[in-house]
Amino acid sequence: MTHREILEALSGLLLGLFVAVLSSTIVSNALPTILNDLHGGESAYTWVITAALLSLTASTPIWGKLSDLVSKKLLVQLALVIYIVSSTLAGLSQNTAELIGCRVLQGLGAGGVVALGQICLAAMVPPRERGRYSGYFGAVFALATIGGPLIGGVIVDTPWLGWRWCFYVGIPFSVIAIVVLQRTLHLPVVKRRAKIDYRGAVLIAGAVSLLMVWVTLAGKNYAWGSWQSAAMVGGGLLLVGLFVLTERRAAEPLMPLTLFRHRTVSLAAVASTFVGIGMYGATTFLSQYFQLAKEKTPTMAGIMTLPMILGLALSSAVAGRLITRYGKWKRFLVAGTFLLAAGFFLLGTARASTGYGLLSLYMAATGVGLGLTSQNLVLAVQNTVPAKELGTASSTVTFFRTMGGAMGVSALGALLGTRVTHYLTQNLLAAHVPAAGAGALGGGDLPDLHTLPAPLVPLVTDAFGHGVGTVFLVAAPFAALAFVAVLFIREVPLRTAPAPAQAPAGERVAGDRAVSDRA
Repeated sequence: MTHREILEALSGLLLGLFVAVLSSTIVSNALPTILNDLHGGESAYTWVITAALLSLTASTPIWGKLSDLVSKKLLVQLALVIYIVSSTLAGLSQNTAELIGCRVLQGLGAGGVVALGQICLAAMVPPRERGRYSGYFGAVFALATIGGPLIGGVIVDTPWLGWRWCFYVGIPFSVIAIVVLQRTLHLPVVKRRAKIDYRGAVLIAGAVSLLMVWVTLAGKNYAWGSWQSAAMVGGGLLLVGLFVLTERRAAEPLMPLTLFRHRTVSLAAVASTFVGIGMYGATTFLSQYFQLAKEKTPTMAGIMTLPMILGLALSSAVAGRLITRYGKWKRFLVAGTFLLAAGFFLLGTARASTGYGLLSLYMAATGVGLGLTSQNLVLAVQNTVPAKELGTASSTVTFFRTMGGAMGVSALGALLGTRVTHYLTQNLLAAHVPAAGAGALGGGDLPDLHTLPAPLVPLVTDAFGHGVGTVFLVAAPFAALAFVAVLFIREVPLRTAPAPAQAPAGERVAGDRAVSDRA
């Protein structure tokens, strides 16, 4: 394909990627308004976000495996159709249960679009040139991830639109993406019988779901050391064990365990898990911070995250071009994970009274860190594996990133509810105000600052500011672990030709399995 043909095909992929990622983030600033209308609380706040991330996570390996077996173009279009139907139903929801159910379907479609976008790019462009185009993916991913809350805020603040348009807004763009892909995306089709590992898909989805329910409810509905915690953790680990056994025996495993014989794949999966916590955690909790600690409207809350948006978009685009020019990618992963950890640590010092100038610097560092890491981890893996494992390997890295995001948002959301209740109780006692309402304000329904008595507002904003700061401080060590993981990734020069049938130089092949000499 010529450069022009690649850009034409990418236009449809990037448009689909934008609306798919947007579905996970556009509700962040709108959720306080949505949940006030549907009478939901802090737990619903977390689950409206994590339900989509959960299904996105569980479906990603399935889409990746299917892409190695059938038409990639057909799969992308099917994923967009699922997204259109689920978005329509989400906009018609009458309660939080219906909304969460529709978000599960949305995540299923979004998972296909996100996973298949990188896979289609890998089928069109050799690794050495891919950095140039990955920069576009990174920029679009950045705009959708961080810009989604801004768009959602504008929608809910516009009286003649309303929050339901947070779900409707992506539908016309998805239709356009389907038409563009039909006309411009022309990839070879692998015609062979597809053997999908449905048992593996059910097991991994069950394991992630059970562990997510545990981290969401532990410490609030039951103690961390209770029998309920032991049962859920034990059940989740049992399902993981069964998943491993299933993958060892499956004819077409959902996530071939031989992939992890590549040291790059194993370390990239670990790093992606921790980067996912940062990527989804930043948008989720910064929106709460600006609305409930800084008393900003949803629109202003989105605008105030612009330093992170710009940092992520610019760093992703610039890094992609530099990688294409010089063929070196590890330095960007090292710098990115370091900045991500530093940004989270600095955001951990934020309080309701922290000046916006300092917050801008902290958010910019976090955004640059995310821009340098998220897409380049996928690139490193794609440059390592043989062609027949390209789709599965790419979706595996995406799976771990979204799993980290889903479980991280659940755990940190539960922590936020607990800490806000704690700090609010302290503030009420210090102000000699009865603390009976602390549970409702912190861990139950999200407070509407405009309806609270004036003396209570600064007590609530201080509690949320301190609570969100604690969440970022807890997340910082996970970003530091991502930094440690990428230090041990061995840099392999980017190939200048499409992926070979076998492993690249520096890898030996045992049977049909590529095994790293340094694994």
